[in-house]
Amino acid sequence: MQTTAFQHRFTVGLADTDAAGVLFYGHLFRHAHDAFEAFMARCGHPVPEIIAAGEWGLPIAHAKADYLRPMRHGEAITVELTVRELGEHSFRLGYRFRGPGGTLRARAETVHVATGRADGATRPLPEPLRTSLTGAPGTGPTPSER
Repeated sequence: MQTTAFQHRFTVGLADTDAAGVLFYGHLFRHAHDAFEAFMARCGHPVPEIIAAGEWGLPIAHAKADYLRPMRHGEAITVELTVRELGEHSFRLGYRFRGPGGTLRARAETVHVATGRADGATRPLPEPLRTSLTGAPGTGPTPSER
């Protein structure tokens, strides 16, 4: 398994900021989701294809975040995504948002549950997805959160 995180980069846009000039707290999850979509595409399971197939989905059952330092308009941010846990029906992703110089600005976590698209019932993770997540970049021991 890989021990390095999958990386996704973005620049904090003006529309991302609140009246105080920092990243609006809810936008952190939009950027986490962008990183998730890029990660899934890299793993060979692009989200648009999963949706178009219409057989199963990966809704978020849990999300949380810790905001450690402000992210300001124009700053380049790197999202480090790791697979933290892989269960029978779900997986947990960790996100670290780092600013210039590698400073940790925020942490987030999402739990995705495999469900049938027709009935919404929980189902086992599809085996090809499980295999991809097991060997994906960002899978393995979580690097230090310094």
